[in-house]
Amino acid sequence: MVESEEKVDVIVLTKNSERLLRKCLASIYENVPVNTLIIVDGYSTDTTLDIAKEFQEKHGNIVLIKTKGTRGYARQRALKEVKTNWFMFVDSDVILCKDWFKKAVPFMKSDVGAIWGMEIWSVLKNKRVFDLFARMNMKIFRQRGGTHDTLVRRKAVEDIKIPENLHTYEDAYIKSWISKKGFNVLPTYDPYCIHYRPGNVWTVKESINLIATDLKQAIRHPQLFLSYAFFALIVLHQMLVNISKKR
Repeated sequence: MVESEEKVDVIVLTKNSERLLRKCLASIYENVPVNTLIIVDGYSTDTTLDIAKEFQEKHGNIVLIKTKGTRGYARQRALKEVKTNWFMFVDSDVILCKDWFKKAVPFMKSDVGAIWGMEIWSVLKNKRVFDLFARMNMKIFRQRGGTHDTLVRRKAVEDIKIPENLHTYEDAYIKSWISKKGFNVLPTYDPYCIHYRPGNVWTVKESINLIATDLKQAIRHPQLFLSYAFFALIVLHQMLVNISKKR
């Protein structure tokens, strides 16, 4: 049986992540028993590394790696530093919920290879929209995976070779690998994280890119058409809200 105080390594990829990094790292240390925090940085030019230094001075357990590779390469490189039986991937623009790890412990069974905490967009304010979003997001994760806040059994990925050319959908590759190894990948509503997408995501240009990506996925996975179409509508709505605020 896994004990709630068992320590885990945590992997965070960064590149000019100063906007939310301090709050992200604080939520990790407050809600996860961190053995080593492994930061893989893409040569940030903002204050990202200064923030990492602050936490290193406070906790003394950070390993910093710099690389100009893809996210797939960065995750593979970080895995070389993992020493604990379980470890986490946490995105640099999310904040973990209170007691994230304690809530995950009951799911850490012998046949489980990974546990994904629900990713909730910070812009969701309406309860009915929020509930529908959560259900749709759950369906999408079961199909393609995610690494926003994911606890992984090291044994399930100890011999993984993430393609170096994968800058996106490396999370789908990881989920597929774990499943092929015979482990279950469990999505959960709780624990969860709040995803604070940057403001420029809601500009007309970036919103169109997001909508196009969602619709491409809808075509690729017809069984998820309604889910991706719903996401596209949320993006469109938020773009219009953003435009109205600037008037």
